[in-house]
This record gives sequence, structure tokens and C-alpha cells, in this order.
Amino acid sequence: MRRRTIFATAATAAAGTLLAACKDDSKDVAWSGPSASPSTSPAADDDPNAPTLTIAPAPGASVAPNEPVVVTAVNATLQTVSVTTGGKAVAGELDAEKTTWRSTSALQFGKTYQVTASGVDSAGKPLEQTATFTTLKPSGTASITFQANAMTGMKNGGTYGVGQVVIVKFSKAPTDKKAALAAIKVTSEPQVEGRWYWVDNRTAHYRPEKFWTKGTKVSVDAKLHGVHLGKNVYGGENESISFNIGPARIATADNATHYMRVTVDGVLVKNIPISMGKSGYVTTADGGKVLFPTRSGTHVVMSREPEHRMTSASYGVTDPNNPNYYDDLIKLCCRISYSGEFVHAAPWSVWAQGKQNVSHGCINISTGNAQWFYDNFRLGDPVIVKGTGRPQLIGDSAGAVWDVAWSKMLPES
Repeated sequence: MRRRTIFATAATAAAGTLLAACKDDSKDVAWSGPSASPSTSPAADDDPNAPTLTIAPAPGASVAPNEPVVVTAVNATLQTVSVTTGGKAVAGELDAEKTTWRSTSALQFGKTYQVTASGVDSAGKPLEQTATFTTLKPSGTASITFQANAMTGMKNGGTYGVGQVVIVKFSKAPTDKKAALAAIKVTSEPQVEGRWYWVDNRTAHYRPEKFWTKGTKVSVDAKLHGVHLGKNVYGGENESISFNIGPARIATADNATHYMRVTVDGVLVKNIPISMGKSGYVTTADGGKVLFPTRSGTHVVMSREPEHRMTSASYGVTDPNNPNYYDDLIKLCCRISYSGEFVHAAPWSVWAQGKQNVSHGCINISTGNAQWFYDNFRLGDPVIVKGTGRPQLIGDSAGAVWDVAWSKMLPES
């Protein structure tokens, strides 16, 4: 096993010799001593090969709480190590050779820690070393949450569709975004390359180049505790999560044909007549425009509701005499965008399904097809909309990051 040996007093002696050689006798030269370095037992003063106990962080140091406490015995054996603050002990492990002790639990912010180490040399002579250091006090800390989408947290151990992205949301916007992402490790079985994209200043999405493979297990380990995120803001607690990828259920709604092809694990299982968002727009009371065409791009299912109230008042049309006014309870709804686009049952537009677009943006299908879609599709299953002439933007849905060019995404650190 590799052993680390640090001799502060040897460094001190070397520095003193250098200053003596370079001193200008015509002037007084002040020297404040060496910079902080790990504490070593006094035996190292006389003989660099003498048995020593070394403690890091160095006495008097102020460190981030993700810094480990390491006690090393050189030409000696460790017996006990105690690291405490306010009467609470920090857990740690001693290696098999009893030469290195390393902390295994996290330190806290803004605390003073006392370290006491004892050991013996090869002749059984006792050695002891002590040190005190502090952890810095940040101006703020940032925590994270894992999300399936902006409306739904991700369930640890859950199963999601092949289009599910890893969504990490910070409680405070990190100014050092590179450091923030470097602290988050995503692994998968089988392993594939993934990349990040910041959709806003607090939220980053992660995905592979292509949809996940059925049966993949994805794990996310965010070691943020003590990581400097910029402007004296540090990461709070570490977080981790894992989820599984289910069957490859993919729906492709084509505006040119007015049909939605559905494949499961690459096999075509349904070709569903649809009616999507009609042409044009409505002008709201405040003068804004609400476009009706369904947004083209890669969406994913974000929620499933047996019944959902849909009203034109959500986008400013409140006059019942307006031909675009509606307020209804809609059955069998699978949401695919934050703005209110759903795949849902629309028995009133069966006449138009497979022929033309008459909806206000949703994908209308018959009640029978809606029941099948609702029973089979789950969160993270892709719904790809093609050819409407209105592309979705990055914040329109949890799947929009699939539309970002691979070359514009940030590789893992």
C-alpha cells in the first residue's frame, strides 16, 4: 500500500536555510514562517526517518467540509484516532496495515475539530499527536432535487421510458456551473456517454446521444457537500438516486398524414388517427397571441390523469361567446408539455381524426385509442411530433432537450 509521508519540520528547516543564504545583511528581513502544513509528531525534528504521526488538515487550517481527515503513521502503527466537534465524533476507518486512518463521514460547516491520534513505533514506544482545524462558514448552501419533470419528482428505483432525462434542480443558482456538474456522476448499465444542458440557471438536464436502451439501470451520485459553487455558496448534502428504463414505447405523430404510429421495442403496434392543433391563433384580452399548432419536437409523457379540466381561460380566453372558448373535463389525459398539450380522448373530433387538425394544440384521438394509450404509456415515454411548422422551445417540455444538437451539449467532467 502506498504511504504518504509529510514532514513539516523538515520543510521549516529547509526554508530557514534558504533564507539565511539569501539574506541581505544591510536590511532586516522578516519571515512569518512556513505556510500551514500537516501536523507531525516531534520525533521528526531530529531524524526524517523517525517514527511519526501526521495529521491533515494542518493545525489552524480552515477547510471546506468535503476535505477528509487523514492520519498517517510513518515507521509506526496507529492505535486510536479521535476526531470530534462539540462532543460529536467523526466516523473513520483504519486500513489493514494500521498506518492510515481516513474519515468516512462528512464534516460540518463552520465548526472547530479536534484530532487526537496515538500509536507506537516498532519498539512499542508510544506516540501521540494532536491538531485543531476549522471548517469554513459559507454565505449560503445549495441543495438539489431530482425530477422526472418540473411537476413531478423522480422516484428512487422507479421505472421510466426510454426518453426520460436526468433532471437536477438546484435550490440556488450556481455561478460556477462547471464545478456544479463536475460533482454529479451519472453511470448506467450498460454504460453510455451522456451530456448536460442547462435549461435555466438552476436546472440541468442530462441525456445520452440516443434514447436509452430497454433494461438500462441509471444511477446518479451527486457529491455536492462542501463543493464551492461560486460566490461563497457551497453544496449542501450529497444526494443519489437510481432508476430503471422500461420498454421502448415511442409514439410519432405526423402532421403530414394525421396519424400517430406507435412502436414497442421497435415493433409497430398501433397506427392511430389523430387531429392536432389547428392553424392560426387567438388574441387574448391583454393583446397577446396564443398559437394553436402543436409544437413539433421530442416530447415525453410527463403525467397521466384519468380526468383533467381544460379551459381556454388558462391562456386568456374567458368569453363564452368566443368560438375558441371551452371549459370541459377531458378523459384519459397524458400530458406532453408544460403549456397544456396532451394526448387525450376527443370523441367530438373523431370525424376529423386522420384527416385534419381541429384542436387547440392537443393530440386528439378516439376514446378507444385513448384508453389503450393511457393504459400503456408511462412517464418518460417519447411522443415525437413532426411537421407542424411550430418547433418547441427548450422550456416547453421535459423532452425538449432531445432536440438540442449533441455538439451543443456539455460533456461530463
